[in-house]
Amino acid sequence: MSRMHQETALSRCPNCEEPLESGDLFCGACGYDLSVVPAPPEDRPTVAITVPVTGAPATGAQGTGAPVAGPGGHTAAASGSVEWSAASAADRSEPSGPAGPPAGVRFDRPGGSGDFELAAPAAPAAPDPRTTGAAPEQERTAGTRLCVACRAGHVDTDGYCENCGHAQPRERDHMEQELGSVAAVSDRGLRHHRNEDSFAVSTTALPDSSPAVVAIVCDGVSSASRPDEASAAAATAANEALLKSLPRGAHPQQAMHDAIVAAAESVNALAHDDGRAMEHDPHHHTNAPACTLVGAISAGGLLVVGWVGDSRVYWVPDDRTHPPARLTEDDSWAAQMVAAGLMNEAEAYADERAHAITGWLGADAYELEPHTASFKPDRPGLVVVCTDGLWNYAESAAEMAAAVPADAHERPLHGARVLVGHALDGGGHDNVTVALLPFAVPSPGAGSA
Repeated sequence: MSRMHQETALSRCPNCEEPLESGDLFCGACGYDLSVVPAPPEDRPTVAITVPVTGAPATGAQGTGAPVAGPGGHTAAASGSVEWSAASAADRSEPSGPAGPPAGVRFDRPGGSGDFELAAPAAPAAPDPRTTGAAPEQERTAGTRLCVACRAGHVDTDGYCENCGHAQPRERDHMEQELGSVAAVSDRGLRHHRNEDSFAVSTTALPDSSPAVVAIVCDGVSSASRPDEASAAAATAANEALLKSLPRGAHPQQAMHDAIVAAAESVNALAHDDGRAMEHDPHHHTNAPACTLVGAISAGGLLVVGWVGDSRVYWVPDDRTHPPARLTEDDSWAAQMVAAGLMNEAEAYADERAHAITGWLGADAYELEPHTASFKPDRPGLVVVCTDGLWNYAESAAEMAAAVPADAHERPLHGARVLVGHALDGGGHDNVTVALLPFAVPSPGAGSA
């Protein structure tokens, strides 16, 4: 299926909803200055499409070290220690295609779905951290805040500038978190009007008291309704599920699988919010909230990854003389074309349909089959968990490794900031989110695997 090109102009005024003509610089009804409205992204935001492809299934991701226990090849210790028996290969559940004709493509509809309206934040937000220069003295006065756009008008309690009407940055425009040895940064980017990505990082302990570190990254599907809510719900649900199952002794790979299922259920629940029974409404799933998910767990000497969609995990050894690797395979049109032997990678990713995803979390997704894989690295390294807002600017494992600062394993928050900056310097066409999880090889006798 071909993909429609996004409109290049707003169809309605973001201030008063008055219809606009192509090329308008100001709203004819309220005089709103349309030049302050961010331009639509020139890249292809995440959209959902299902394309049936005949041929070989997707190839496995490259890993480091030996693959170990799959969900069916482990036993969880009742208490005291973790006993995970090894399996012959990592589990890779491949998505099954639809039995009938391909589903319709979701398209972005600026002005139609409301996705590109400049809505006020729920509460007054801090000035955009990307804005450079010291704030004027009067901006720091209690009870006043200057507009980040015109730098002259004061911001009202609804989050709009009283002078130019510009909506102020929201809290989610730029988020950072560092928790022990794991850190994540998410940024709206330079072209999108809001941040539809979300993340969760956490640490917990296994039954033998050894640490487990978790990083979850979600990317809202731009063509769906409420993609920002979908990504936040998925990240929170997956993280909470892992914090419950890992301390109980669940195998990390099984725990990741179950966490993705929990995340999918949380996104599905958003489609019920209007109170209608979906089974009685065949159109209820249309444009349902949706997102992708990718996650990583470091526990008991294992590195476990799980995903649905086109967000990725990369492995970057601390010793850069060893090769890096990508540990996930995209659920995307391009990946299906390459796997089926219909195109080479260069041809597939040059196509305008390349980033159309074939797997996602949402009420209108086909039967959920989470991908999981387990690795046992034999050397320390850095796990990079990211959305396509980053890997679009560092697609190969070698390019990603080159963008990662040499000291990122010691300063993961700094490293995540540098990688977000790399995407912004490259154009920042999409929301960008990255979590960095340093992986240390356990010393002999520390835990069991």
